[in-house]
Amino acid sequence: MIPRYTLPAMGAIWADEARFERMLEVELAVCRAQARRGLVPVGALAAIEAGARVDVGRIAEIEQTTDHDVIAFVSQVAESVGAEGRYLHLGLTSSDVVDTGLALQLRDAGRLLAADADALVAALISRARSEAGTVMMGRTHSVHAEPTTFGMKAAGWAFEVDRGRARLAAATDDIATGKISGPVGTYSHLAPDLEAEVLDDLGLHADPVSTQIVQRDRHAAFLAAIAVLGGTLERIATEIRNLQHTEIAEVMEPFKAGQKGSSAMPHKRNPILSERIAGLARLLRGYAQTALENQPLWHERDISHSSAERVILPDATILLDYMLVKSTGLIDRLVVRPERMRENIERGLGLHASSRVLVALVERAGLSREDAYAIVQRAALRAADERVPLRDLLATDPQVAARLPLAALDACFDDQAGLRHVPEVIARLELLEAGLRGRADARAAAGREAVHAAR
Repeated sequence: MIPRYTLPAMGAIWADEARFERMLEVELAVCRAQARRGLVPVGALAAIEAGARVDVGRIAEIEQTTDHDVIAFVSQVAESVGAEGRYLHLGLTSSDVVDTGLALQLRDAGRLLAADADALVAALISRARSEAGTVMMGRTHSVHAEPTTFGMKAAGWAFEVDRGRARLAAATDDIATGKISGPVGTYSHLAPDLEAEVLDDLGLHADPVSTQIVQRDRHAAFLAAIAVLGGTLERIATEIRNLQHTEIAEVMEPFKAGQKGSSAMPHKRNPILSERIAGLARLLRGYAQTALENQPLWHERDISHSSAERVILPDATILLDYMLVKSTGLIDRLVVRPERMRENIERGLGLHASSRVLVALVERAGLSREDAYAIVQRAALRAADERVPLRDLLATDPQVAARLPLAALDACFDDQAGLRHVPEVIARLELLEAGLRGRADARAAAGREAVHAAR
């Protein structure tokens, strides 16, 4: 991924050095398990643990001859150890190391993305609570429907992001699967109990039946979860873009001092961040499609997935990381304009109250739904054509005046009555907050445990 969209923490997970360090971690775990079984001399293990190191430049140099990056990696690490380096990669096939090391990288990337998603959920909860009473027009088919609040909109986004986080967390747990089962998964060189021990030491699941590789349904599911969460971010970004239309102007992206929107038009204040998020979401869907294409490999494996994965796995996680972080900042600093929301409601001439008038004519006046609908629709169409408030037309309509007292008609145009259950919906955010607290505590505990283990 280009540096423009690569944030440091996620970029570090996918650096060449990090990739080879994860592969070395697998090699060392196997050596330790072999030493416990007498397959590797204790002295050799000590030499390997003391001397093994990754030199990316040297790996690249060796690969010029071998045209095989794993062989180049093993050769370089063996060089760094010396004579005892001959015990490295003993009984392993390349994919034992590559797929298991990749699982470690994907697990780290998935955990970072889950934390990013939690930060966005927290920002959306805060915005939903602060804007719970900010009344705005709800729109269906891009046409005025009934009033809602911006807090309701943000609350819906919060729950959707959390669902995406949950899907991604499940896919991350599944993708944290390795294998040390040999060339076709039959444990021809190393026993299943060694695999179980190594993967347990690494904190990974063991593929119950592997071939030469860990099967790619897991990777497809992981990329699909990323694409779905990216689609959620695009939905949020698209709504912000729509609400920033000049003719609507109910929200605006933050615009810092010195920022410029157009080289030719000084007045421009464009929703560039939302547009960027929408564009990047398209890439995520493309990466997911490629991951699906990687599933049907030939026999016990072919290598057609490998080249694609070198692009799609780093790029997808790097992009989603960027999109989540930028979306969080966007929500935190979004400019909300309640006065413009009220103007747009009033410009609607009260047409949004048509459904409440319809119900009142049915429930209070005893009209059939068909007759009531015809009365209200006729008045609503006339109000829109003549730019006259719907309430005024209905108040002078003989069929309505004969059946609805003026106070009952006016009650139909009370927007607050239609929003009386909004606080109840906003209160559901407490479920998300409880989950955020629990996951934050778990991450803090894991961090303390990691520090303790490092000591």
